[in-house]
Amino acid sequence: MKKYLLIVAGLLVISGALAYQHQTKLLLALVKYQSANEHEVGPPRDIPWNQGPEEAATPLAERPPNIILIVADDLGYNDISTFGGGLADGRVKTPHIDQLAADGVVFTQSYSGAGTCAPSRAMLMTGRYPTRTGFEFTPTPSGMAPMISRISAEMNRGAPPMLYDAALDETKPPYEEQGLPPEEETIAEVLKEKGYATFHIGKWHLGRKNGMAPHEQGFDQSLLMASALYLPEDDPNVVNAKLEFDPIDQFLWARMVFANSFNSGDEDRFEPRGYLTDYWTDESINIINANRHQPFFLYLGHWGVHTPLQATREDYDAVGDITPHRARVYAAMIRSLDRSIGRINAALEEAGLAHNTLVIFTNDNGGPGYIGLPDINKPFRGWKISQFEGGIRVPLMMKWPAKITAGTVAEEPVAHIDVMPTLTAAAGAEQPQDVIIDGKNLLPLATGNGKEAWSRDTLYWQSGHYRVVRHKDWKLQVMARPDKQWLFNLAEDPNEQINLAMSDPEKVAELMALLDEHAASARTPLYPAVMESAISIDKTLVERFEDGDDYIYWPN
Repeated sequence: MKKYLLIVAGLLVISGALAYQHQTKLLLALVKYQSANEHEVGPPRDIPWNQGPEEAATPLAERPPNIILIVADDLGYNDISTFGGGLADGRVKTPHIDQLAADGVVFTQSYSGAGTCAPSRAMLMTGRYPTRTGFEFTPTPSGMAPMISRISAEMNRGAPPMLYDAALDETKPPYEEQGLPPEEETIAEVLKEKGYATFHIGKWHLGRKNGMAPHEQGFDQSLLMASALYLPEDDPNVVNAKLEFDPIDQFLWARMVFANSFNSGDEDRFEPRGYLTDYWTDESINIINANRHQPFFLYLGHWGVHTPLQATREDYDAVGDITPHRARVYAAMIRSLDRSIGRINAALEEAGLAHNTLVIFTNDNGGPGYIGLPDINKPFRGWKISQFEGGIRVPLMMKWPAKITAGTVAEEPVAHIDVMPTLTAAAGAEQPQDVIIDGKNLLPLATGNGKEAWSRDTLYWQSGHYRVVRHKDWKLQVMARPDKQWLFNLAEDPNEQINLAMSDPEKVAELMALLDEHAASARTPLYPAVMESAISIDKTLVERFEDGDDYIYWPN
């Protein structure tokens, strides 16, 4: 990578007479060239999934449940028709996700672990806050921070500038070596010790080397998203939507290729056999069928509906004439994600496994404002890359017919830190004994067995200087840039419209004491934040920033 950057620097000196914008385009072209040539990508291949026993040693009803954890990426709260009616004023429905919700329990106040993806995923795997693991910031591919900083400055939308520390960036390990430390115990390791066959498919984002890849963190086998295109950009069956107003999107189109890897971290890449969401669903069904006679754990980390926006032509045609074009492609991606959930549940039924399989569906964080679609988190305020409700309110639903009554609703505040202890309890396994687990077992809320004794007062979020606590119905957000506090009473103001920080200093002091107590036991982040992005709370990236607009600086 350093050699590549030296070449780039030399070319920029030579091209000094070119316009700044032309230099940026040259840089992106060089990123694309380097990405296409740094790894050989082989043809599609068959995946040699481990085959379980041909006959069951124990009847299904007497075994621990099979467990399937499905995590979508960047899905908006309003994109699920159960919650908000669906995209495009309700034209785009999610019938299979809706059915999963109807068949089990829906948590109506469910939160992600963070406003961005990787810390949330670490909390799903460990049940621990980043203040305990140190995994506080989202690793980004090499060259991403300086490039999006450059593009953002060039666009000049009136927003406060992105802050980027190039010298600090040089101190960080390579992208592949930024991850969840191997000494952290994942839910896959817990279930493997209990006798489960464990499988991972899709996104990981918790490291790829030095013992941090999925197949080194408790999964018997891992089909990993090695790069981030759903199909090749020029595939005859793909419909693309490029977001010229989004620096992240410009970088992704330059940097990403169409590639997976199998049990090799970042090496030995090959092309998936079809559109990514459908391909991973096909392989998930192969795992289900191969392991029907033994307990298995499948973690399906979908990339959908994260940018770059790419859909199959069939899904694009099926959703109808939605405008603008990016909304139609996005709607088609939601259709494919919803179809995946339906196909997996149908495969469980066909295999005779549905009754004793726990299926969990959630999302890593709120929908992003940088795709330029204003209603995806409706009715909540804010986006991904913030800790307003729109950035951290996510779906969480669980189906387990043997234990959970269809149509159950749980209104207590819950979060991603609760998933690991919940799955541990469902399997009858032991939680790690030598570390603090911050999450709580949700089965009493889901089944009603022990619900009266279940309680929680406080949840925390932290990304550098941007800290948040929810205590009972009160939520305090504090940050250094801008130096501001937001206090909301969520019982009366769930959409965070009325800031009470100035009018209720006693409540601010009470919640600040909780934040300070939480911070007192925190460890230093594993990797420093090297950039801070100004995120508008009430506008998408399409809209120009104006004086007086509410914003936060997000450290990463």
